[in-house]
Amino acid sequence: MTDSNNQSATTDRAALLNQLRIDRSEPPPSGGSAKWWATAIAVILIGASAIWYLMRPTGVPITTAVAQSVASGGSAAASGASLLDASGYIVARRRATVSSKVTGKVVKVMLEEGQRVEAGQVIALLDDSNWKAALAQSKAQLDQADASVASAQTAYENAKPIFERSEKQKAAAVISAQSFDESHAQFDVAHHNLLIAQRGVQAARAGVEVAQHNLEDTVIRAPFAGIVTEKTAQPGEMVAPISAGGGFTRTGIGTIVDMDSLEVEVDVSENFINRVRPQQPVTIKLNAYPDWDIPGSVIATIPTADRAKATVKVRIAIKPKDPRIIPEMGARVAFLSDNEPSTGGAEKPAAAGVVIPGDAVTTSGTSSIVFVVHGTTVERRAVRLGGKTTSGQIVTAGLEPGNTVALGDLSKLSDGARVRVEKQ
Repeated sequence: MTDSNNQSATTDRAALLNQLRIDRSEPPPSGGSAKWWATAIAVILIGASAIWYLMRPTGVPITTAVAQSVASGGSAAASGASLLDASGYIVARRRATVSSKVTGKVVKVMLEEGQRVEAGQVIALLDDSNWKAALAQSKAQLDQADASVASAQTAYENAKPIFERSEKQKAAAVISAQSFDESHAQFDVAHHNLLIAQRGVQAARAGVEVAQHNLEDTVIRAPFAGIVTEKTAQPGEMVAPISAGGGFTRTGIGTIVDMDSLEVEVDVSENFINRVRPQQPVTIKLNAYPDWDIPGSVIATIPTADRAKATVKVRIAIKPKDPRIIPEMGARVAFLSDNEPSTGGAEKPAAAGVVIPGDAVTTSGTSSIVFVVHGTTVERRAVRLGGKTTSGQIVTAGLEPGNTVALGDLSKLSDGARVRVEKQ
């Protein structure tokens, strides 16, 4: 009995041990390997992203240029370098829209666009029939006034001796005071009638002059010699010196421009107006003829500034008279430097400096600014500008030969800003 119980206990312990034993014959689950590979790939991507972030290019993209030295007295700094550029338009100082002094119907127009006219040349005729009739009427009124003067003169001459005789008779007490007073009154009336008639003659003569001028005003003449740029009236239209109601009456016959009065008007930034002076030489380039350098000079600086544009208007004289130069053409003016004589009579030496591209210079208020490149950062530096040549902008102070300056969108740069130099 005891042996049977021991055997049963041994069998139970063996069954329990078998339950705890791992069965190596079944294959491991497949999900563990996939998770391992996903983890490895994620680690690789994170590492690559970190490396890219640390190695990525940073800073404002720019290109660079190297400041080149300019020898003192060299060609780049010599007389004739451009100090300032400004744009504007060709304008005529003498330009007129010719009209009539009287209202009338146009009978004949003797001008065409592009035609040259001389001072005093007849360019149009108005209907003068009414004015001729008015002149005839004024002359008739003058004749009537002359006749009135003759009649008044006769009455005065007849009343004068009667009055003088009455004075003698009154002194001799021959006539009564009443008779003398009547004679005196008749004489005074005759005298005043004569004066009135004489004034009437003066008024009639003035009326004749007015009618004569009105008749002459029907002939419209050119006020000065020039070129017709616009023809505005045709035969049969009404013209008047002022605009009439309804908009059917013209106020001009045509427009005449004196081509000898052409000049250039440019707007110069008030920050640089100190570089402009009277009689300063300039070079003018027309937009229509960009390869044509036209010499000129500064006439005057208009002494007022445009508050909205922060500019000052400058008048430029055009030295050559050429038919290719016409009003309202676009023009660009380069204000040139020249060597002014010093107090001792010797010419001032041209200042030495460096030349850089014009795009490397920006403005801040009244200062000229460049950004000097030091590796991956820039330094904001104020400079003093000289003339401008075909090689670029001359800098007389603030830069040294070999300095590298930034080019590009300079508005994004500041002192100490990081930059990224791109290949040019």
